[in-house]
Amino acid sequence: MDDLYLWVKVAHVIAVMSWMAGILYLPRLFVYHVDAAPGSEQSETFKIMERRLLRGIMNPAMLVVWVTGPYLAYLSEFYTEVWFGAKFLLVIAMTGFHMAMGRWRKAFELGENTKSQKFFRFANEGPTILMFGIVIFVIVKPF
Repeated sequence: MDDLYLWVKVAHVIAVMSWMAGILYLPRLFVYHVDAAPGSEQSETFKIMERRLLRGIMNPAMLVVWVTGPYLAYLSEFYTEVWFGAKFLLVIAMTGFHMAMGRWRKAFELGENTKSQKFFRFANEGPTILMFGIVIFVIVKPF
């Protein structure tokens, strides 16, 4: 393999790890933000943390994943494999979850959140399940 491929793979793995860290942490922030009184110092601190996490880490990491992943799939010709199609669908679902979190963050920012702690605790499990599936498809390649 040439060096470019390996460096793109490094960038992809780092971006996936960064994206997943944010995807697993942001719903936890929402769980705690629900209990903060709107307009309170605590609520304002959560808003800053959520915005910086989403815009400063998660969005750039997701972008790098979406640039490097298809490039690696093209070079390796993984896009022709069934396991890759299944993995790709899960990445699309993860992206949808990311976008939903962006809407939830915006609702907190505007003081319009209507979701409960229980909702965010349950939502926190979704990315974990998706991650398990993605890793299984990439490592085991069951079909």
